[in-house]
Amino acid sequence: MTTHSSKNRLYARFIPSEEVGDVIQWHFGAVDGTDAVVEVPEAEAQVEVDVELEEAARQELLEQACAEAFAKGQEQGSAQAALQWQQRLDDYIAGQGLEAAQRLDALVQTLQARSQDLQQNMAQEVLELSCEIARQVVRQELRCNPLVLKPVVQEALGMLVADGRPATVRLHPQDHALVADALAQQLAATSVQWVADAAVPPGGCVAEQAGMVVDGTLEKRWQRAIAPLGLASVWEESAHDDDH
Repeated sequence: MTTHSSKNRLYARFIPSEEVGDVIQWHFGAVDGTDAVVEVPEAEAQVEVDVELEEAARQELLEQACAEAFAKGQEQGSAQAALQWQQRLDDYIAGQGLEAAQRLDALVQTLQARSQDLQQNMAQEVLELSCEIARQVVRQELRCNPLVLKPVVQEALGMLVADGRPATVRLHPQDHALVADALAQQLAATSVQWVADAAVPPGGCVAEQAGMVVDGTLEKRWQRAIAPLGLASVWEESAHDDDH
């Protein structure tokens, strides 16, 4: 059996848990009393940790908000800049751009008109040059072969009424001297009187019958040939035409 004195001895060494209240951590200091006892409250340490965590979370949220605000501001700034440039472009197109386009269009139309005029002038010059070459070819042919008058005379006689009545063919004296006999032999079946007439230019003829006249001069034939070309060039006699 445990006596009362033995219980007191046990209490002197151990404290039952039901009798233990709040405790604090005890640090042993120097025996001479130079070190003060340091107490570290656990609750305050936990509060400091919570405050640090809250501050870190708040800082993270602040940085995130700043980043989002920067990105949004940059996006809005880019959109605003694009809108401003588009507005400037629209203003330029409506103002200076439209004026420049109109000037360019007027310039293009002017160049096109000048190009058309140049082409027309070149075509006209080429046509006139071709006529001049043809004129020289005819002159050369008349000088080299006076008998080329034969189809001209035949055409003129063919325009007259073929009723057996005699016809008169007038030729330049030089042509008459060169080709009248030859033409008379070739056209012997036709009753023709050959007459030398200085009023008829060289290279041509005038056929007459009963008051009808067919002008087969070079001037008239030349005008009939170039009329479809829109030209009004006259046949110009050269010095060689009078001597052939």
